[in-house]
Amino acid sequence: MARRPLPRILTSGSTSLARGRDLARTAADNATDVLHPLLVIGRGLRVLASAGRRRWAATPKDKRGPALFLGAACVLVVALVPYAPVTALIALMAAAGWHGRDRSPAKSGPSDAETDRLRSLYEALVPYFSAPEDPNPLFAHGGGFDDAFSDYAFDAEGRVTRLRIRYPAYFTDGEAASRARIEALLHAKSGRGREYLFVWDEEANRLDLSVLDALPTGIAAQPFVTSPGESVLGFTDPAGVQRTLPVLEGDELRDLPPVIWRTGPGSTEPHLLAVGQPGSGTTGLLRSLALQALRQGGDVMVVEGGGSNEYACLAGRAGVLAVECGPTGALATVEWAAHETERRLIAAHRAREAGRPAPEDTRRPLWILLDRPSVLAHLATAEGRPDPLAQLQVPLRHGRAAHVTVVVAEHFDHLELIGDAVWQHTRARVVLGPAPVQQLTDVLGLPPHTTPAPQLPPGRGYARLGTGPVHRLQVPATPDPYDDATHPAHRHAVLELLPERQTAGPGGGEGPQAPAGPLKDQPPAQAGALDAGELPEVAAEAP
Repeated sequence: MARRPLPRILTSGSTSLARGRDLARTAADNATDVLHPLLVIGRGLRVLASAGRRRWAATPKDKRGPALFLGAACVLVVALVPYAPVTALIALMAAAGWHGRDRSPAKSGPSDAETDRLRSLYEALVPYFSAPEDPNPLFAHGGGFDDAFSDYAFDAEGRVTRLRIRYPAYFTDGEAASRARIEALLHAKSGRGREYLFVWDEEANRLDLSVLDALPTGIAAQPFVTSPGESVLGFTDPAGVQRTLPVLEGDELRDLPPVIWRTGPGSTEPHLLAVGQPGSGTTGLLRSLALQALRQGGDVMVVEGGGSNEYACLAGRAGVLAVECGPTGALATVEWAAHETERRLIAAHRAREAGRPAPEDTRRPLWILLDRPSVLAHLATAEGRPDPLAQLQVPLRHGRAAHVTVVVAEHFDHLELIGDAVWQHTRARVVLGPAPVQQLTDVLGLPPHTTPAPQLPPGRGYARLGTGPVHRLQVPATPDPYDDATHPAHRHAVLELLPERQTAGPGGGEGPQAPAGPLKDQPPAQAGALDAGELPEVAAEAP
């Protein structure tokens, strides 16, 4: 497969540009600190000059002559008296500094509207943070919020953007239900339509509330700077990860924190499950992962159950073994994937027994992407055929050792049809689109630390890798390049990432012939890789 080099701005120029921005920002801050006294004196001189002009304009014309003579006499006396010029200059600078100081009144506390909002929050929390037997309650009806609330901030509309709450030690902050009640109350009282981050400090009996900035939605699919075996699921908050990637957002180069998913033999989360509602962006996530896998030299097989033909752009491309939309082809594809996984395991085991490295074809990554497979399972059952999902057990169980990665995308309404094997072996989870907290908890295993917004753009949601924390996620925009209703720049970005189309072989096919029978029963020399042009032949022999 032809590989295109990364843009120079993403490889060699990002570090120097970031370093240049940091140096410029540091130089500007230092210059401001050094020149601050001069700026104050200059502002004071301007104030004194304005006052002098106003005084001269207010002086009657018949008195301007004596006043001018008196001023000239004073200047002459100052010039003749020893040390008087220096003293006069010091006095002038002192007066300019005094008049040029910042005289805006310092904010000593919240305004009346902000006080009312804090008092409303305090009263709403009283039933949850108080007990009748507490002799000195921190929360009580009619009490003051000064001891309970600290470090608060408000936006231009008077809504809370940051708040630290101190609660009594007997509150059951270790129970998820108790936390959820407090978070839901604060979300409702602080203003809906925003995402809030809640950080519980059980040791100090403290709860920190803050409003999160919206994640960028203008990032299109592009060649990300990652290592082999790493895939970018999307981008998250800076506090969530300790790594950034140079990303082009429009024409601007930015360093954003990514959510990196590692696959391969060294991964603890080799397979992924993506769940969402229609239009939430799960198909775009699978398309993004397919493009990244192809750029890293992997093979991709796509099984689409929705019937919308949204993966037509991948058909016939180099590295794409199959794009199936029907139950017959899906069953043949998944069966071949199971046999290929077994073949790789056998070949790698024999190589280890002989003291040789594993063959190259067993170390080439194989990606199996299934979009809404429950629809195909229902059609197969109606036609009396085996369920294609039942053949996924082998790739799911042994795919990590065989360099096989399985990605399943399904809607919330059909999660009960995907089978126990998918639930047990997909330790990387992604939920896109708006969903209740209970549904997020059922899929991710933990509730998010933020309040889900009722309206989310496509590709927005949450991700959790194994037993790690729950991250907010924004998937790069990866639309169908043949869909005219999507953004032209995003469609063009996807077209730029697609590999070249395969050239036809001597026999009219697009690659080597694949064996029709189970690969595990054939010698290693005959177990070859299946190509997209041979899948109909295998499907014809499938039961």
